[in-house]
Amino acid sequence: MRNQPGPDEVRDGLHVVTLPLRTRFRGITEREVALVEGPRGWGEFAPFVEYGPQEAARWLAATIEAAWTGWPDPVRTTVPVNATVPAVPAADVAGILARYPGCTTAKVKVAEPGQREDDDLDRVAAVREAMGARGRIRVDANGGWSLTQAHDMLASLAPFDLEYAEQPCADVRDLARLRVELALGGVDVPVAADESIRKAEDPLEVARLGAADLVVVKVAPLGGVARALEVVAECGLPAVVSSAIDSSVGLRAGVALAAALPQLEHACGLGTGAMLGADVTTDPLLPTGGVVPVRQVLVDPALLAEHAAPADRLRWWRERVGAAFAHL
Repeated sequence: MRNQPGPDEVRDGLHVVTLPLRTRFRGITEREVALVEGPRGWGEFAPFVEYGPQEAARWLAATIEAAWTGWPDPVRTTVPVNATVPAVPAADVAGILARYPGCTTAKVKVAEPGQREDDDLDRVAAVREAMGARGRIRVDANGGWSLTQAHDMLASLAPFDLEYAEQPCADVRDLARLRVELALGGVDVPVAADESIRKAEDPLEVARLGAADLVVVKVAPLGGVARALEVVAECGLPAVVSSAIDSSVGLRAGVALAAALPQLEHACGLGTGAMLGADVTTDPLLPTGGVVPVRQVLVDPALLAEHAAPADRLRWWRERVGAAFAHL
């Protein structure tokens, strides 16, 4: 195995593309990502633009792992995935779910800024109606509720038989309090931690405080597949692998993590390629029959050229790589 690259090698090989989203999601309508090819394949470097160099360094470590180091051997050949329903009107739900053939689990965005609580209730009701009684529904608030709001909203949503609520509150201590309050109130909704794992200086605090029933892990924010596997093992909680609106290259890293987990009890948020209006491969990682395969992703040079970001954005990303390298 060759040595890891230096900053010049990564910067000089960087490709930056802008990929449109089919539906507005978490405030954006397109996703800008940087890609680089190494001896082990392609890696994706795509921390959101507002992230500073220290946080971006973990994403860079995951990029280098994908392209230069490689991943652990898989223990499964497919990964079950969920549909992702953005904060759309209830009338649009059926059309969104149609993009995820065979998926029997749906993650529904709630607590969208500017929307009403009734919008969330109507959206979840539409998902339940479309999926039927056997479908699994999880909601994701991205930390958008206060402790009181989270308790009240989950009590209102509980009749829809939620699989779990993802990051209902931003603060990890509030998550711990919420679990207690839900139990005392007879509200049977498990709590999952996402931002409290991937954006925390100490991702294991969730387990120590008893703040979650399961953890949601993303490869890039944790610094790679190997580190994510360590976090899951040290937390000792069931894990769901999710994505960060990645191209198929970034999704492949998430699939590598999900495929290497010793136990996988829940569908993963790795079907989000269906949210993109374009990709960097002619054979994107899309859900079929409710799963995505564990396989190689081949980047198409023509698509890199077609979706190439302007020259000033390429310079910006090259500078960002250099800044992130200083924190590795």
